[in-house]
Amino acid sequence: MRVLVVQNYEGTGLGQLGNALAEVEAVIDQCNAHLGDALPANADSHDAMIMLGGGQSARDDAHSPYFPELLELARDFVERDKAVLGICLGGQLLARAFGGHNRVGGSTEFGWHGITLTDEAQDDLVFSDLPQRFPIFQWHDDTFTLPEDAVRLAGSSVTGNQAFRVGRAGYGIQFHFEADRRLVRQWNEAFAETISRRHPDWPERHEVEAARDGPEADAVGLTLARAWVAAI
Repeated sequence: MRVLVVQNYEGTGLGQLGNALAEVEAVIDQCNAHLGDALPANADSHDAMIMLGGGQSARDDAHSPYFPELLELARDFVERDKAVLGICLGGQLLARAFGGHNRVGGSTEFGWHGITLTDEAQDDLVFSDLPQRFPIFQWHDDTFTLPEDAVRLAGSSVTGNQAFRVGRAGYGIQFHFEADRRLVRQWNEAFAETISRRHPDWPERHEVEAARDGPEADAVGLTLARAWVAAI
């Protein structure tokens, strides 16, 4: 199994997805697109693609001029019935690739927040083994409308579209299920200045939320990671 991982921002990381991919001995090809690495021309050489998160807007082609090419690549994977996973910014990009509208701002969530699955998730290839409600780590301000023919799988009280599927196994997920408590602690250090400016109460909140919600969120996140890998 060969998986293309497109990194859109420094310091994001695979987290629990890395663990799930290691369990099946997947070969990971990392493309640091944000640093100028060339994207593959098509999906020929890979079984699946992951698009990670980032601080930029999914509409910001000026800042990230490779975005249009990445959208074409995502469509190629889905149209060939190959698995795609977009997380946070990656999920917003997948929505854009299939005609969804990206909305900048107005949907801020940071920390562990509750997710509720839709009825359609009960029969979904990847989401069916998850509880109907669970806490998970969030870090975003933007949101998106669903592409035409997409299946809505999850929402929250702040963000109606938290997860969707296009095709057999093209998943756009707004929440950071890959971010277990270990990765969140790494982000606390790597993005300390940004977090302090945007969320000055986070040092106090972090310990409380991590203790209260972290164990369940980590378990759900690993289950979801393994289920997506199994769908490849």
